[in-house]
Amino acid sequence: MRLTTKGRFAVTAMIDLALRQDGGPVTLAGIAERQKISLSYLEQLFGKLRRHELVSSVRGPGGGYCLAKADAEITVADIIQAVDEPLDATQCGGKQNCHDEHRCMTHDLWTNLNKRMYEYLHSVKLGDLVRQQHERIRDEKVVRDHRGNPRSMAASA
Repeated sequence: MRLTTKGRFAVTAMIDLALRQDGGPVTLAGIAERQKISLSYLEQLFGKLRRHELVSSVRGPGGGYCLAKADAEITVADIIQAVDEPLDATQCGGKQNCHDEHRCMTHDLWTNLNKRMYEYLHSVKLGDLVRQQHERIRDEKVVRDHRGNPRSMAASA
């Protein structure tokens, strides 16, 4: 079991969108370029995200996409479910027919893992991921500024 490209790309694209939407609608071409994701693939993903009312589109010049809700209201589970990403560790898809039409010995183990994965992904908000990116960017700037300034280095020695 693993999260496929579809789910990873959808979450990545939503973080990119949330980081930049304050400047107006964000184009899929811009997300595609920054995140190295195929534009046609993003179009498919954003069609699903729009149908699930996680994003809204603005047509025409200066158009693009914006979040349809506050980033604090969107969970990673919402994003993954919107793009039809299966989160299932069982072999049977929960049908309990994994071992010759009977439930296998580890069915409950994998079912509980599914539940825990969903609970965790439902607890992580898009806003949390956006804040993490802001902190990472801020920290990288501090490191770059410190390394680029010989006086700062001499003062810390």
